[in-house]
Amino acid sequence: MNTKSIKILIVEDEIILAKNLEDTLIEMGYQVVGISDNAMKAIMMFFLHEPDLILMDIHLKGEVDGIQTAEKILEQKAVPIVFLTANQDPATFQRAKIEGAFGYILKPFQEREMQIVIDIAISQFEE
Repeated sequence: MNTKSIKILIVEDEIILAKNLEDTLIEMGYQVVGISDNAMKAIMMFFLHEPDLILMDIHLKGEVDGIQTAEKILEQKAVPIVFLTANQDPATFQRAKIEGAFGYILKPFQEREMQIVIDIAISQFEE
């Protein structure tokens, strides 16, 4: 699968960071199918666009966090999920090690690191 055909959904509660992430992914050649800042919208966008990968912030707007949102999506359909977070505590990392989690990127992210994690997640999911 080449990068142009890879569809990514961004789930991030900080709009400036989400837009920056979208620009970065487009420059890398990925197709961004949408941006969501909360669980309900993320789930709806996932089923509407059927992305190949989700970049999921752990902290979202509302009462449901990114890990819970990922679990709800994965109950319905398998998709690689890469978590984004500024939080480095071990408890959060343990919670993020759910089935279907294919990576964990600390903010602020490095472009090259993000591309590597996305490429590995996609290739592992396709196996």
